[in-house]
Amino acid sequence: MDEVQNKLTRPALGASYGETCDVHGADPLRVQRGRQALLDDEIYLRLAEIFRTLADSSRARIVHSLLHQELCTCDLAAITGLSEPAVSQHLRILRALQLVKSRREGKRVYYALDDDHVRFLLDISLQHLAHGDGVSSGPAGPGPARLERPIAAMSSADSARRGQES
Repeated sequence: MDEVQNKLTRPALGASYGETCDVHGADPLRVQRGRQALLDDEIYLRLAEIFRTLADSSRARIVHSLLHQELCTCDLAAITGLSEPAVSQHLRILRALQLVKSRREGKRVYYALDDDHVRFLLDISLQHLAHGDGVSSGPAGPGPARLERPIAAMSSADSARRGQES
């Protein structure tokens, strides 16, 4: 009998206690509310594409570099250690997803994050990583200086810069 009871209470292979329900059978009301909260499949596909794009460490470094200032392709190549053609290809993908934007100044093309939503996405992701390491970043507490840059400061700096560009 203990063997049968042990099999019933033991988590499935690969799962640990607390990850699966002890009682099987979905709660119909919760399922209904959950399904009503779902978005169109197209939105999930686009969201997955953004995360898939940022999952590339080279593109993540490029986006992080643009968090602090606008840069041209050759600046980004020098910062990231990638070739200029490689940076250019990554920027093409990032522009297609509206994660970065460009502006021409003479013979140079400068890139910047497309908007504050991209800044927020990157900042919150970095804060999440720091939190997982037992360190807080940003306004919530001390952390590595390179991760600290409050969203409000980024927004006001961007607004000022946009005012100069107009």
